[in-house]
Amino acid sequence: MPLRAMPIRVPAELAELFSTLWQKGLVQGFFLSSGVQRNPDSTMARMIRTVEIVRKKYGFPGYVHLKILPGTSFEAVERAMRVSTRVSVNLEAPSPDRLARIAPGKDFHADLVRRMGWVRSILEQRSTRCVDHTTQFVVGAADETDSEILSVTERLYAKMKLKRAYYSAFQPVEEEVQEGRRPTSTLREHRLYQADFLMRRYGFAFDELSFDKGGNLSVEEDPKRVWASNHPERFPVEINRASREELMRVPGIGPQSARRIVTRRVKDKYSSPEELRGAGAVVGWAAPYILINGKSVAELEEPGQLWFWKER
Repeated sequence: MPLRAMPIRVPAELAELFSTLWQKGLVQGFFLSSGVQRNPDSTMARMIRTVEIVRKKYGFPGYVHLKILPGTSFEAVERAMRVSTRVSVNLEAPSPDRLARIAPGKDFHADLVRRMGWVRSILEQRSTRCVDHTTQFVVGAADETDSEILSVTERLYAKMKLKRAYYSAFQPVEEEVQEGRRPTSTLREHRLYQADFLMRRYGFAFDELSFDKGGNLSVEEDPKRVWASNHPERFPVEINRASREELMRVPGIGPQSARRIVTRRVKDKYSSPEELRGAGAVVGWAAPYILINGKSVAELEEPGQLWFWKER
């Protein structure tokens, strides 16, 4: 059974188990969470004590991720951040009314957002082992839209200095399916991650994302290609002149391949699609949106040579 799925019994017992697995080279770090037992602080205390034993008694220097429980005190949050590498406050839903549908016992602002603010404040003081924090949304459990989720995510990145958000497609138990709560498509989860990457790593703003009338991303097409097809005025771009930011707007060109293109062309201009593939670009996706020395890929490529793979 994975460590993160095990109930906490005695902190010393769990710490010893983790240490044994670590010393055998079977694990490199761990994520520790729990349901609330008695009250949030007493449960957090047991989680923190587990990590303290792992750190002090067994000398583990590596990655530890602690979940901050709803309702936890400031002192407990601070103590958790002194022993962990990363912490998370999981919002689960993008707004109070959406959260009330799936967790009526939690107060969105008082129990969750407030503690996220504490984490940000402690991180800004730079006096803790913890280096960043994350959150998670359950997708599809509360009839929320992709637009709702991503607009909140953008604000969290800007105001809470969130490292990243995670998205988990809702998968109901059998009783919930019978009551009409159907599982969420994992492809919807995937599209949210793609849109999140655009905001977090590609320089896109939330307002640049395209949603349907219901407020959701296209399931059929990835959001970057949707954006490009909706902005023909921005293309084609010349590979040998476009800025790194302009290149990252091209489907099939990611942050790494854009950096490689800009670095190489200082001394050696690109003249063929094959050279572009060498930089990690997905030429088959990029072809409609680029020129190489003033020529389209179709003019330069032999028939049947448009290859596809994940952009980098």
